[in-house]
Amino acid sequence: MDIFRTPDERFTDLPGYDFEPRYADIDGLRMHYVDEGDGSPVVCFHGEPTWAYLYRKVARPLLDAGHRFIAVDMPGFGRSDKPTDRGWYTYDRHLEHVGGVLAGLDLHDATVVVQDWGGPIGLRWAVENADRVARLAILNTGLFTGRVSKGFMAWREFAVNNPDLPIGFIVDGATASDLDPAVKAAYEAPFPTPESKAGAAEFPVLVPIEEGQPGAAEMRAVADELSRWEKPALVAFSDSDPVFPYPKSGETFVEMIPGAGDQVKIEGAAHFLQEDRGEQIAGHILELLKR
Repeated sequence: MDIFRTPDERFTDLPGYDFEPRYADIDGLRMHYVDEGDGSPVVCFHGEPTWAYLYRKVARPLLDAGHRFIAVDMPGFGRSDKPTDRGWYTYDRHLEHVGGVLAGLDLHDATVVVQDWGGPIGLRWAVENADRVARLAILNTGLFTGRVSKGFMAWREFAVNNPDLPIGFIVDGATASDLDPAVKAAYEAPFPTPESKAGAAEFPVLVPIEEGQPGAAEMRAVADELSRWEKPALVAFSDSDPVFPYPKSGETFVEMIPGAGDQVKIEGAAHFLQEDRGEQIAGHILELLKR
């Protein structure tokens, strides 16, 4: 298997991001993760085409409040190794590799935070490790069981037609604020070549858009487990995300999860609400940690 490993120097002096890189070998891949602080762990799952950098604004208030911040770069993203064969990437493989890292971190009383593809992966990890998870925070995501929004289909078509994805352009276009060029460069840092973007290019295609496609049954099983989730859950969706439009997308989780309260509306934010309103989201997570 051919693997691309992004040179370390591409991650030097990224704005707002000074976390020490940590690594674990999972089935021959060097997987990167952030693990900072002590106290109750908050485990954050990123999506497409981002990496742990997305959560930097969320992380600092959590650390200042005495909590532990953890974020794993999925295979093909961030500082993790990147198989160059798009066919290598599957829903199960992402779960297995991220789960392999988390299995070595002695997690208890964890709060799981998910967004975008981090939802199907992180929520599946949470229900399969329910004895280690105390709370859920669900942001701009969905469980894809055969029905998707028009906004998603437009994004999928773009990704299929542009496999050499313009990462900085995509992230900037999915935020309500205009990103500083240095921040856009930080999102582009893991992906210096077309071959390094194999995982990012494949993620949109992995979303099941018909009921019988791979992954749909597994996500239905996650939804079934969540229908019995009595532990606290925060559902917070932004007001301007065409892929997961407010309020319908969040209400799906509010109605599904017994432990969920009312949906929280994050105003002035788009798809990547961690970038637009990271500190505000951290405040809501801190309130969740008190429940």
